[in-house]
Parts: sequence; C-alpha cells; structure tokens
Amino acid sequence: MKTLIDQLAQYGACHRDPRNIASHFVGVPMIMLAVTTMLSRPSLMVGNLPLSLALLASLAAAVFYFRLDFRLGIAMALQMALNLAVGQWFAMQGTAVWLTAGVGLFVVGWVIQFIGHYYEGKKPAFVDDMVGLLIGPLFVIAEAGFALKLRLEVQAAIEARVGPVRLPETLQG
Repeated sequence: MKTLIDQLAQYGACHRDPRNIASHFVGVPMIMLAVTTMLSRPSLMVGNLPLSLALLASLAAAVFYFRLDFRLGIAMALQMALNLAVGQWFAMQGTAVWLTAGVGLFVVGWVIQFIGHYYEGKKPAFVDDMVGLLIGPLFVIAEAGFALKLRLEVQAAIEARVGPVRLPETLQG
C-alpha cells in the first residue's frame, strides 16, 4: 500500500493551481455528501442505527484512511459521520427530495471540479487511478490542515515531490 505522502503527492501533482484547490474545497464535499445520500437508501434499522451501503462504504473508507494516517483518519471519520447524518436525513425524506439532493449535489459538485481542472490544465487524478476518488476528500482535509499550519511536515514532503502551489500566470508579477 502506498504511503500517505505517496498518495497525496500523486494526487497533488494534478492540483497545484490555487483555483483548482479552492474548487475542491466546495466540489469534493458536495460529491461526498451526494454519494452518502444516495447510498443511505435503503437502510435497515438495527436498533437505533440505520444500516445502509453508505455506512458500510464509510467504514471501509475509514479503515483505508486510518491505515494511511491516524490523525487524518480521525478528521475523515468525523467528516464521514457528519455526511452519514445528513445523508440519512435526506434519505428519510420523500423520494423527490432524496433524489434531488443526491443527484443535484453530485452533478453540481462535479461541474465545480471540472471548472477547477480547467484552470489547472490537467485532468482529474482519478482518470489514471481510481484510488484518487478516495484521496480527493483526504486531500481537501490535508489542505485545510496546511492552511491552519498543521501537519507542515506532510506539506513539505509533498512539495518536495511535486512543487509548491503556484500562482496563476494572470496573478504573477
């Protein structure tokens, strides 16, 4: 299994433009919530816990994230728990609300992603490696941490491989 630095550097190579990164802060959470929402129906109640494909997928993803990095795994688990709660709420609504939320978030999230990649001038990472679909959310959490001056050693290791985030040519000197 690739290390955290391997995964984030491979993903980060397609994400050096700050406009693309900003698009990911909006688009990726929308896509995550959309997938969780769509997988939250049907669910089987086991006590007070709704058992659904969303829960099973989130648990499998959490194992993946924890194997890469414990601290980022905690952040991802919290994000997925929030998505499960919201996704389950949508799933308990009428079919029209559930589908509109799930499909709408998914489509708009991907449109935002592709706009970001237009600025980047590179295709999305998942085109070459489907694991990129799991790394995208982790990338967003990691970038948020870097902005808060957390895990700077991880940021330095990634930048040593793929270079720093670059200013768009239109904003340079």
